[in-house]
Amino acid sequence: MSRLLKLAQKFNCFYLSGFNSGDCKPFLVEGFQVGLIRADVMKELLTYPEVFTITSGFVELNPAFRDYEERSNKINEVLKKMRAENKFSTLKGWRDECYEVKTEFHLESLLKMDRSATCLFGIKNYSIYINGYIRHPTLGLCIWLQQRSATKQRWPGMWDNMVGGGLSVGYGIQETAHKEAIEEASVPAEYRKNMISVGTVSFFFESDQGLFPNTEFVFDLELPTDFVPKNADGEVERFELLPASKFLERLFSADFKTTSIPVALDFLIRHGVISPENEPHYSRIVELLHVPLQKIYNCHTIYKQNGEANSLI
Repeated sequence: MSRLLKLAQKFNCFYLSGFNSGDCKPFLVEGFQVGLIRADVMKELLTYPEVFTITSGFVELNPAFRDYEERSNKINEVLKKMRAENKFSTLKGWRDECYEVKTEFHLESLLKMDRSATCLFGIKNYSIYINGYIRHPTLGLCIWLQQRSATKQRWPGMWDNMVGGGLSVGYGIQETAHKEAIEEASVPAEYRKNMISVGTVSFFFESDQGLFPNTEFVFDLELPTDFVPKNADGEVERFELLPASKFLERLFSADFKTTSIPVALDFLIRHGVISPENEPHYSRIVELLHVPLQKIYNCHTIYKQNGEANSLI
């Protein structure tokens, strides 16, 4: 097995093996699956029978909560109590910043949830990433990367792509891309207008904190050779510019953020650094950059029968 395939399996660890464990149950809201919940989380949710129903087949948010605000408030009350009781390490990263909970990205949101808690419920997360790069006259293709601040709640001090950020409630894709480019790297408007949307990567990662079914909207931004990114929000320690070959090697470091590796691999594949000629598992790696998260959840529409979750495929 190649080192690159091992990386792809690492950030898809739940997709490749977690579904077979049988320890998780679908999380239903209004009869639709919006997440997946592990046994350790279900154990805590059992103490909130007025909010959650847990059966042999699924976990359901009380259908008596009929609208977005009520669902959001009820979930938030539970999460704040679990945070106060120090139930889950991920809640230490509470930021009063919420993500939408949807059946599909383009559909109306059913509720919102603090971003630190979405991994407890296996909620699909959406984010943006910007590959900042230059074409150096002697070094060729070079890529900017950042080292995350040591005070970040997740992945502190790790190496990361030049710009990245989650899609929070109230922000669109382009809006988030421009906002993060300004805050994280001080990219001026005259350069930001050259950002190119190049698709998405998607994967299903699991850590001790929870489940991460992530879809990342990717942008490429070719920058002038004399541009140097500068952080403006205190969330980046420093930036470094690396030739493509050294950038690739950095991905194998234990100091590179695992959930940012897919964006980096996608960039290197699209720019020909990784190719079928130099990577024997090329096709498998490309597939593992585009896990069908929408289909995994939404082709298994749930209907309830005698307390069981059944699939309509």
